[in-house]
Amino acid sequence: MKHSVWAYILIMILTTNFIRIVPLTLIRKQIKSPFIQSFLYYVPYVTLAVMTFPAILDATQSPMAGLAALVIGIISAWAGLGLFPVSVICCISVFLLEFLL
Repeated sequence: MKHSVWAYILIMILTTNFIRIVPLTLIRKQIKSPFIQSFLYYVPYVTLAVMTFPAILDATQSPMAGLAALVIGIISAWAGLGLFPVSVICCISVFLLEFLL
C-alpha cells in the first residue's frame, strides 16, 4: 500500500496549526487564573524534559551511567550552577563512570 508523503505533510500542517490557532481564537482576554498562568509557564520546560529524559538514559553505553549523570546533574543544578557547568559535569561523570564500569 503506497502512502502519499504530501498527505502526511498536510495532516502535520493542519495539526500543528490547529493547536496554535485555536487558543488564539478562543482566548481573547488576559489570563488571570494563577493556576493556568503557572501551567502555561511550565509547559515548555516539561516538554523539554519529556524529550530529553529518554535520551539521557539511552545515549550512554550503560544506562546506569546515564542515570548517575542525571542525578549528579540535578544536584549540580539544585546547587545553583548554570547550564554549561552542569552539562560539563554530567559529561565528565558519564565519561568517568563508563571508563570505570
